[in-house]
Formats: sequence, structure tokens, C-alpha cells
Amino acid sequence: MNKTLEEGKALASEVVNMAGSEVSSDVKLILCTPYVYLTSVSKLTEGSNVGVGAQNCHTKEAGAYTGEISAPMLADIGIQYVILGHSERREYFNETNAQLAEKVNIALKNNIVPIFCCGETLPQREKGIHIDFVKQQLTESLFHLSEEDFKKIVIAYEPIWAIGTGVTASSAQAQEMHAEIRKHLASNYGQAVADETSILYGGSCKPDNAQELFACPDVDGGLIGGASLKSRDFIDIAKSF
Repeated sequence: MNKTLEEGKALASEVVNMAGSEVSSDVKLILCTPYVYLTSVSKLTEGSNVGVGAQNCHTKEAGAYTGEISAPMLADIGIQYVILGHSERREYFNETNAQLAEKVNIALKNNIVPIFCCGETLPQREKGIHIDFVKQQLTESLFHLSEEDFKKIVIAYEPIWAIGTGVTASSAQAQEMHAEIRKHLASNYGQAVADETSILYGGSCKPDNAQELFACPDVDGGLIGGASLKSRDFIDIAKSF
């Protein structure tokens, strides 16, 4: 929930222009903006290698849910991606794994790619239950999907204890969890599907640690928070691939 319209358009324009000249064409960039800026930003990204996504959607297609935005509404304005289950949505709005399963279904029904977030708190990690907790999130929200539908999912791992705290998971910690996630996906969908699934790291990724994180074999990209509010930082993270 950042920036005015003009500030947001300026940021998006800078990202699109820098991406075109500095970032390899096989690196996919996606800007997930506040709802009210989606149309404006979409116009700025036309013809570029930058996609546009929403930060959330509702579980239902329509109805008396004042203030909410549905997946059909997003699809109708050409939105390609939606972040679901972000740690802040889970914490502040009490979103459950069951609700997120509904959101995943409604997004896929409307041909929108879910960027599905999972991750643990510091107490869960300290208790040693972090891997089982993340596996449960994946199982309860995604494992009802057919293989065909699951192939459309992007996973984003968020170590909640490393978001906005200045603390970053070490590359070893990131790789460990990403490998566990991929192993869990393989247990349900097979190794080939698991290997093709993009698993992003989302925990205080910055230009100075991105290259080390992305060098990990099971870290396929980043879900970038604070650093995405500065075009130079965001592009430098993308260039680290």
C-alpha cells in the first residue's frame, strides 16, 4: 500500500525502460500493484517483458462483498497474475489455508496465475516445526489441484521472520526450505512437475544479497517487497540472475 498514482506510474515506467535495456529477456518481471493502479500500469507495460499482477482477490466471483475485488474483474482488465496468501494477508486478515484453496481455484478458473505464498514465523522456526508448517500450507491449499492446474502455480516462500526486519535468511536456510518445498511437491505431483515449478524467495531480498540467494539450485526468483519501491534496486536484483 505505497505510492500515489503518479509516483507509481513513474516507478513502473522506470522499471519497464531499464528492463528493456539491462535485463536478460529470459528473466520474467511482474509488477503487483494496488488495485486502483492496475489499468494505468498495464498500459505502461504493453509490449514489454514486464507482466502485471494484483496483490489479492476474493474467494467468490461476484456478490455483496463490499470493498472486495473478484478474479473475473481482474481478468476482465487483462491481469495475468495474483499474489495469494501473502504473510500479511494471513496475519492481518486471518486468511486460512481453506480460504486460499478457494482463491486459487477462482484465479485458475479465470486464467490468472496464482503466486502462492507460504512461510513460517520465528517461533515456529525456533520450535523446529517450520518445514512441517510450510508443507501443511501447501497441502491444504494446493494439493487438491489436478496436475494440469498445479503446473500453472508459482510458489513464493516467505520466512516471515525475515520480512521488513532487516534480517535475511542465509542462502543455506533459503535453499534448505526451497529444497523441502520441491521435495514435497514431488511427493504429490512427481519430480518432473516439481522441477518445473518456480519457487521464489521472499524475505528481505536486496541487490547485495540477491546473487547469492539466486545461485541456490532451488531458488528460482524473488518476491521483492521494500526493494521494489526503488527502480534501481529492483532492476539490480533482476540483473543478478
